[in-house]
Amino acid sequence: MRKVTYTFAPCFRTFSRNRSSFVWQCHRAVTSAGGEGQAQTRCGGNVSILNLDRRAFKKKKKAASRSPSTAARRVFSGIQPTGVPHLGNYLGTLDNWVTLQERYPSVLYSVADLHAVTRPQDPRALRTNTLDMVASLLACGVDPRKAVLFQQSQVPEHAELSWILGCLTSMPRLRHLPQWKIKSKQKNEGSVGLYTYPVLQAADILLYKSTHVPVGEDQVQHLELAQDLARIFNRRYGHPVFPQPRALLGSARKVKSLRDPSSKMSKSDGQTMATIYITDTPDDIALKIRRAVTDFTSEVTYDPEARPGVSNLVGIHAAAAAIGVDEAVSLARGLDTAAYKGLVAEVLVQRLAPVRQRLLRLKAERSHLEAVLDEGRRRAGELAAPTLQQVRRLVGFC
Repeated sequence: MRKVTYTFAPCFRTFSRNRSSFVWQCHRAVTSAGGEGQAQTRCGGNVSILNLDRRAFKKKKKAASRSPSTAARRVFSGIQPTGVPHLGNYLGTLDNWVTLQERYPSVLYSVADLHAVTRPQDPRALRTNTLDMVASLLACGVDPRKAVLFQQSQVPEHAELSWILGCLTSMPRLRHLPQWKIKSKQKNEGSVGLYTYPVLQAADILLYKSTHVPVGEDQVQHLELAQDLARIFNRRYGHPVFPQPRALLGSARKVKSLRDPSSKMSKSDGQTMATIYITDTPDDIALKIRRAVTDFTSEVTYDPEARPGVSNLVGIHAAAAAIGVDEAVSLARGLDTAAYKGLVAEVLVQRLAPVRQRLLRLKAERSHLEAVLDEGRRRAGELAAPTLQQVRRLVGFC
């Protein structure tokens, strides 16, 4: 069987669209080299080499379309710079980030300031909140040696890829996503940025050819948009650029408001006793837990439907102590809810006190935080630039 070594650039769109040119080049290479040769098409950038024979060509192309990337598994996630995280952010997201950086060979975490400006922002407050979030992530255990920690707006490829992907997205598709339906109702009128927010999310993920994305159940539909856009782009331009990102659904339970366990713990909650922050003092934590809504039954049980307040405390206890809810209930045996609140507060103080100390120290080290972001920008840019260059060539921008 005659073999041909065919050298091609990423911008060589599809063999099907250029079949006559491809066959002619292969024929010329084979005849000129006595059965073996090298056909080349160059368009700048890195050149890949693929050994193939004519009969195996279609098989190889089909396999490539099913598996766009053979690169190592890569995790991407982002968080908006809304200031210091609360307990729900910490137990539900950031603690998981620390675990993921140990399990995966390539991890990127973004401080998503482009997403933040879908709402009006005071520029000074945004800058402060960005650095506070970086300090918080470091204090919670995110290690910039193991994960690329960067500021989204410092990598301009995010915005450009978002525009390209937006041109592949229909308006009805975006209109039915939860981000638009919920936020636009709250404000009575939403911005274009809020409407296209999920497209920017997709660009964030696909820009780094991410294979895994930690998401909550309320974000699954947004990840499905990223998966759809990856398929649409690969099919339209005939080149397997983007892999299919998979959801990493966390096992952590949502932390509810201490004053209204029917809703999530939130920074926007008007009740100061409803939310615990990772900067709260031990006395603050104890007071907020003591004021938490429960019920008139003194025994501690876990039943989120019938006893949401007590169940919220059990969930917090279990997550903070890294145990199951059954074990948390077992530890509460013989305690009434008042005494159990003391136990939960003690566990939380033990868990959060070291984080608080590190955070207060890091917030005073502005130059260190800026250096972390600068290094993260450089490393993220090194991954983003080749992807966008590949996309630009396929689209026809170069």
